[in-house]
Amino acid sequence: MVESKGMPLTIESLKTAFKSGDLTCEAYVNTVIERAENLKHLNALISVDWEQLRLAAKAVDESGGAGDALNGIPICFKDNIQTGVLPASAATKALAGKRTCASEVATRLMGQGALVGGMGNMHELAFGITTNNGYSGASKNPWNEHRIPGGSSGGVAAAVAAGIMPAGIGTDTGGSVRLPAALCGIVGFRPSVGRYPLTGMVPVSHTRDTAGPMANTVRDCRILDRIMADKHDVSIDKTKEVSSIRLGVPRAYFYDNLDHDVAWLTEKALNTLLDMGVTLIDADIPNVGELNEGCSFPIALYEFMQNLPEYLSANVPDVSVKDIADNTLSPDVSGLMASLLSDGAMPTSVYREAIDVVRPQLQNAYKEYFDKHGVDAVIFPTTALPAAPIGDDETVELNGERLPTFSTFIHNTDPASNAGIPGISMPIGLTRDGLPVGIEIDGPYGSDEQLLAIAEALEAVFAFQQRA
Repeated sequence: MVESKGMPLTIESLKTAFKSGDLTCEAYVNTVIERAENLKHLNALISVDWEQLRLAAKAVDESGGAGDALNGIPICFKDNIQTGVLPASAATKALAGKRTCASEVATRLMGQGALVGGMGNMHELAFGITTNNGYSGASKNPWNEHRIPGGSSGGVAAAVAAGIMPAGIGTDTGGSVRLPAALCGIVGFRPSVGRYPLTGMVPVSHTRDTAGPMANTVRDCRILDRIMADKHDVSIDKTKEVSSIRLGVPRAYFYDNLDHDVAWLTEKALNTLLDMGVTLIDADIPNVGELNEGCSFPIALYEFMQNLPEYLSANVPDVSVKDIADNTLSPDVSGLMASLLSDGAMPTSVYREAIDVVRPQLQNAYKEYFDKHGVDAVIFPTTALPAAPIGDDETVELNGERLPTFSTFIHNTDPASNAGIPGISMPIGLTRDGLPVGIEIDGPYGSDEQLLAIAEALEAVFAFQQRA
């Protein structure tokens, strides 16, 4: 693992250092740039403009406002989030160099003084979890450079975990914020669907897509969430009393076939919570796997073929879906695009069943679970296994068996995505091979502030050390 060299790596610590005069924004940005260049081999960033960033930092210092709100804080944006400052290509060739107006999420953050530090590499078009991209190259996990950082927001996770950027913004359709956060030992938050606006982001599915903050601490995610949700009147001073927290433990489905180290670290974390007074309720969510399977791909693939043409027409009208498909260079994504174009999109009847019948059943299963058991959230390992070797794009080894990479990694993160409820992953420890393991809590729809407060309380219990 790369060392932090004493750099302030949280938004909170940077704000304090800026306000006290112990650090100027320009000096910090110069350190960020030096670190990014020294760690260029991680391939975390797909595009940067260091001169522009230096000028922006100098302007912040000259204004005297460094440390106010997000003033002077550089943030890494996933390459499918428009900033208006750097191109947003979704890490695919046909959209390379396309600089469009800023997304609403980026506008809110920049409106509070955030600087665009760079664009994070990602799995091409956000259709994968390895960030092994045939166009932009593979991003590497800072804890082990032969391993994936996860995806699809893998570049953002790698940049934050490596200490290049203090925080970043990813997108999450089926786990693309929480999954790389878990594999890279940082915090990743997916909000309730609709909490943040979707405008100005290269889409997969309007039902499932959302932006999400990624940082070294839950507190930093809370700071970013408040701005991204335009909730400036929401206090983030309070956390939950640990002894008042009630968590459901849905062992069926979410605890199936776990890697040995993941299982051991998860049980250790649960026992620690019990010792600290957290109430754990062993209870399963009925039919969660079957309901999730019935709506996951039908919704995503159908809506992608509706939403992408709409996005292109509004933002890059000179590029067609066929242009993107013809220039997709990652074998897994290229095959998917070819299939969608040749065979047609998901049948409307299948989509309507998924969106009108199965998804509401999944949402109701979660609601009844929370109501029946009186729990604040459910808790489970974010992923069944730690970061896989780079190149394991089709299958991955888990407990002596080769399994499909994509479905194995998103197994635990996908249900909450389809239900539209909030979830957050935080690190709990390292495997015997020194790879991070994350644990996730998901709460009822709209419980975002409470879930973040619970996560901050649990984070203090877990006391994970981000950097060796």
